[in-house]
Amino acid sequence: MTAQIINGKAFAERVRSQVAEHVARLKVDHAIVPGLAVVLVGEDPASQVYVRSKGKLTVEVGMHSVEHKLDADTSETDLLAVINKLNADPAIHGILVQLPLPKHLNEDLVIGNIDPVKDVDGFHISNVGLLGTGQKSMVPCTPLGCLMMLRDHFGSLSGRDAVVIGRSNIVGKPMAQLLLGDSCTVTIAHSRTKNLPDVVRRADIVVAAVGRAEMVPGDWIKPGAVVIDVGINRIPAPEKGEGKMKLVGDVDFASCAGIAGAITPVPGGVGPMTIACLLANTLTATCRANNLPEPEGLTV
Repeated sequence: MTAQIINGKAFAERVRSQVAEHVARLKVDHAIVPGLAVVLVGEDPASQVYVRSKGKLTVEVGMHSVEHKLDADTSETDLLAVINKLNADPAIHGILVQLPLPKHLNEDLVIGNIDPVKDVDGFHISNVGLLGTGQKSMVPCTPLGCLMMLRDHFGSLSGRDAVVIGRSNIVGKPMAQLLLGDSCTVTIAHSRTKNLPDVVRRADIVVAAVGRAEMVPGDWIKPGAVVIDVGINRIPAPEKGEGKMKLVGDVDFASCAGIAGAITPVPGGVGPMTIACLLANTLTATCRANNLPEPEGLTV
């Protein structure tokens, strides 16, 4: 068996195209322009690249993009003042504070000061609680992207046996909640799970989000299962030359692709969907703020 490759890059382009169409209609029918504000504290190179990409794609779909770049030694008081100003700005429908923050800043406090209806990352405790109780919420972008790809592949997820490897607040836990919401039978596995290979082998759906390079080998995978690899890990690539690195996921792609029914690659799988779902969340937040119908297929 050779697995179908789930092309996250192409899927993300489709999502962004849908978002752009909805944004264009909002402008024509209601004179509304969705606005996304990104706050970056410090000069972390990876965060800077990510923020630039977000800004570029936000403009491409027709949204209003705002960036606040603050010094690494910015005080908590000053950062919260920026967030409060964005909370009060009617032209801003989505607020994202780029993580991680410098160590002197309390991430929970900062996220807790974002207006939950503008929390397009879905990290505010109110949104966590709403998602956990099956109510309407803002959903974290990466799990939302994973769910979209799974729904596209299966149609209905009802009755599927799913294993999520990883229990982080950003991916593992919300991913499990989303799968439960689609009537899967869900197991959250982690570093202390006993007989982890046997747990994974029974799954129709495997979501690997543990942050360990190539941890999941092919012999853990049930024949025909769908594997969603959330991991992004840098490892040495001697075949490319001395000191060179390459990106790999949390699953051993070569061995898993020989057994799975479908699998996401790294790179080019889940990664592109994260920003696409950030834009979808901003559109959803805009529609909710203006009591307009939410875009079908772009939200839970």
